[in-house]
Amino acid sequence: MQDVAALARVSAKTVSRVYNDDPHVDPDTRARVTAALESLNYVPNTIATSFRAGHTAAVGVAVPDIADPFFASIARAIEDRARQNDMAVFITSLGTDGAAEQGLVESLLRRQLSGLIIAPTGVDHEYLKRWIGRTPTVFVDRAANGITADSFVDDDHGGAVIATEHLLAKGHRRIAFIGDNSDIPTTRNRLAGYGDALAARDLTVDDALVVTGVMDRGEAVTALRDLMALEDPPTALFLSNARVAMDCVPGIQLLRLDDVAFVGFGDFPLADAVCPPVTVIDQNPAELGRQAIERILGRIEHPQRRYRRRNVLDVELVVRASCSPGAVSAARPHRH
Repeated sequence: MQDVAALARVSAKTVSRVYNDDPHVDPDTRARVTAALESLNYVPNTIATSFRAGHTAAVGVAVPDIADPFFASIARAIEDRARQNDMAVFITSLGTDGAAEQGLVESLLRRQLSGLIIAPTGVDHEYLKRWIGRTPTVFVDRAANGITADSFVDDDHGGAVIATEHLLAKGHRRIAFIGDNSDIPTTRNRLAGYGDALAARDLTVDDALVVTGVMDRGEAVTALRDLMALEDPPTALFLSNARVAMDCVPGIQLLRLDDVAFVGFGDFPLADAVCPPVTVIDQNPAELGRQAIERILGRIEHPQRRYRRRNVLDVELVVRASCSPGAVSAARPHRH
């Protein structure tokens, strides 16, 4: 920058103003600096800028699995907004082992980030206390535990009530719940909503109909087989998230569970095109991502401003054929 300033006969500060497109620079001065920039092929030294500012112009994003369409949508929305502020985005997948979360997250934070957005897998986030004072941190999809922090989450409990009530309204009383990690708050809250919807109809939760720990397609098929082998099997299923639904749908087809209705929490790619199309509680992961990055930017720009810490986004029911009688057999192609 000093070389550009010397060639253009201006100060280094003026070079910076021209490079950042300050509209108040004199046109003749702008022309000289622009010519010098082009002549010397100048680009800013981001590392040096980071050392001077005390942080990197970047936001870290930590989610359970970046390949999961739900979390991919969150990350994409964050990237799109961060790009408008010329910020880089560092993304890491935390996996399913909550014990690994601290090491993975702190490896991001050691980069001196401008902010962190995290969808946690661990159950205790007290380790972030020493970081959160200097690095704006927002929890997304799952709220913090052990610290006070901003969070943007969906109405997991309310959505589960809506899903279960929809199946109850269809006449089902034996409704199974299939979920993944019961330690994470989304699963716990959705299980609570499922139970509350049953209780509102004077029905009790049958523990035999509650299956958690389903993490892949093989475990989904096993869960479905075990449920259908019960003396009094379920007539409907509540699938607690999009990944569980994506694992269960092939099993429902494989086992030819033609008369079993099902609802998934969270839409997913081709949910409206599989056989049968899946009724879902529609979340808006992109909106979660947008609101999370806006809060990070707000806290960077206005660190003393008061904000609402916990933010809950509405969800809605999208009705498709998976709750119709015989939907699987009706949608299956017939052979002649």
